[in-house]
Amino acid sequence: MIRRSWKTLLAGVALFGGMTVANTASAGEVYAAGGTNGTTQQIFGQGNDLTIQLASMSCSADASCCAPMGSDLGCGEDAGCGEGCGSLFGGDDDDGEITFGGWIQMGYHSGLTPRSTARGDAGSFNNQPHRLNLHQGWLYAEKVADGSEGLDWGFRIDTMYGIDAGDTQSFGNPVGSWDNGGSFSRGADYGFAIPQLYAEIAKGDWSIKAGHFYTLVGYEVVTAPDNFFYSHALTMFNTEPFTHTGVLATYAASDDTTLYGGWTAGWDSGFDSLNGGSSFLGGFSTAVSENATFTYIATAGNFGARSNGANGYSHSLLLDTAITDDLNWILQSDLLRVDATGEDQLGVNTYLIKSISDKIGVGTRAEWWKNNGVSQYAVTYGLNIRPLENLIIRPELRHDWDDPNVGSESTFGIDAILTF
Repeated sequence: MIRRSWKTLLAGVALFGGMTVANTASAGEVYAAGGTNGTTQQIFGQGNDLTIQLASMSCSADASCCAPMGSDLGCGEDAGCGEGCGSLFGGDDDDGEITFGGWIQMGYHSGLTPRSTARGDAGSFNNQPHRLNLHQGWLYAEKVADGSEGLDWGFRIDTMYGIDAGDTQSFGNPVGSWDNGGSFSRGADYGFAIPQLYAEIAKGDWSIKAGHFYTLVGYEVVTAPDNFFYSHALTMFNTEPFTHTGVLATYAASDDTTLYGGWTAGWDSGFDSLNGGSSFLGGFSTAVSENATFTYIATAGNFGARSNGANGYSHSLLLDTAITDDLNWILQSDLLRVDATGEDQLGVNTYLIKSISDKIGVGTRAEWWKNNGVSQYAVTYGLNIRPLENLIIRPELRHDWDDPNVGSESTFGIDAILTF
C-alpha cells in the first residue's frame, strides 16, 4: 500500500474530535473503581477465519480478505486480495515490506442500546446518541510474517482515535498505564488507543506472536470494517475480552484444523495488569464439513481486573455454515463463570447474512444474553450498501427487551466506513 505520514493522517482524523458531548465514564475508569465491567473483543490479526466472510462485506485492505459479496471466488489470491481488496490505495502484503492502512468510521444512532447490570457505566460503543460521531479513526502498520519459505518475522501496530477509544484501551490496566486513560482520554468520550503492538515469527505451520494483541474470543470484533452490523451484540460487550498482552502460538495441524495456545496477563491488559492477571488463551478451529467450520476458544485463570484477581473460565463456541453461495448462517454461544465473585453469564447469538449482489447485503441477528439469572433479548435487522469499492454504509434497526418484559427500546442507527 502507499506509504503515508502517520502524523498527517492522525491530524486529519483528530479534526473530527470537535464533535463532542458531555463526559461519560470509560470502561477503564469503571474497572479502577472496582466495578465488574463487561468487555468486548476484537479479531486477532488474521487468526479468526470465521470473521472472514463478514470481512468480505467491508474488507479493509487486510491480508485476510475475501472476494466481494455475491462472488464465488472465495478467499486468497484468486479473490484479488493481493490488490488491496477494497482499499483506496492498492498494495501487496506478501512482498515482505511494511504496509500502512486504516479507515474512518462515522455514525449516528437514535438512542442508547440497553446495557446489562454487569457493566458499571452507560454501556460500550454507540454511547453518544442523537448526533454524528467519529467512532474510529484507525491507522495500522504491518509486516506479515510468512513462514512458508522458512523462518520469517513480522509485526503490527494499530492506533485509533474516536469515541470507541474508551472501550478499546487496555482497561484491565491501572489508570494511566499503557493507553488506559490519562493523556489518552481527551474528554467528552473521545480519546486515543493502541489496541495492538506485537512482534511475530513464523516458520512452516507455526507462528508465534508476542506483545499486545486482539483476542481470539468470539465472532464480532471491535474493528468496524470487519462486522456486518453497526451495533454490537450483548454477549460481545459483556462476556468477552477485547485484547490481551502475552504470547500466543498458532499451529496449522492440517488443511482443515488450526490450533491456538498461549499465556496472557488476563483480560484487556496492555503490558501491565490489575490484580496479577495470568490466564490461558487457546482452542481450535476445524472444518466439520465442506460448508461448515466449528471454533472453540477458551480463557482460564486469573483474568485480572475482570475477575477481581480470582480465577475464572470462559469459552466461545462458533459454528459458521455456508448454506448457499450467498447465504451464511452463524451460531455462537458464550459462557463466563467466576465462582469467587459469583459472576455467571451465558449468551446465544444467531446470524443470517445474505449477499444480494456485490453492492448490497442483508442480515439479521437474534440474541439471548443471561446475566446471573436475568435475561435480555435483542433482534437487529441491517443492510450493507457499498456504493464504492472502499466505502460501505450500514443502516440498521435494533429492538431490545428484558425478561420480565418491563421495558423495550427500538434504536435506529447508520454509519459509513471509508477504508484506505
